[in-house]
Amino acid sequence: MNLSLDGKMYGPGGDLSWHFETWNEEMGEKLLEQLQRADTILLGRITYEAMAKYWTSKPMGPDFPRQDLAIADKMNCHTKVVFSRTGFASIWKNTIIARRDAVQETNMLKHQKGKDIILYGSGSLASALIQSNLVDEYQLWIHPVILGKGFSLFNNPDNRLNLKLNNTVSFDSGVLVISYAPVR
Repeated sequence: MNLSLDGKMYGPGGDLSWHFETWNEEMGEKLLEQLQRADTILLGRITYEAMAKYWTSKPMGPDFPRQDLAIADKMNCHTKVVFSRTGFASIWKNTIIARRDAVQETNMLKHQKGKDIILYGSGSLASALIQSNLVDEYQLWIHPVILGKGFSLFNNPDNRLNLKLNNTVSFDSGVLVISYAPVR
């Protein structure tokens, strides 16, 4: 999960421009490692629509970085499970529109055989899974920017989480990847 230093997933109006300002090839390699350990991506509708538009068309363009083609391949081949309260049409291959409650559906997915499940963006979905103790690892990509306003990942002060540090990675861009596991 990409976060600002003050814990925001996105700024006012869904602004994510700060995330792209620090992105570099080294971070792309780390993302590819993460995608290689997974086979399923959980998304809310808004995040899905933005990512589907990017990953289905951008890799075909001549200005798309060639080193990102492996990421595009993984993103396009992985199963995408989309949670939405409104109807919409799937535009990305390997997409499943979840019909059940997000907590029930995710719990069912976790009990199936397969690789890791990743959640990208999707603040309300992330909050529901955090509150239901369905997150096995928090991989937080902390960017060196303070947004001040926006949507916080950990927005439920009544739900205490004790975490154990698993790993940290530092990039030249100033971004830190901090991996935590819940202490249960």
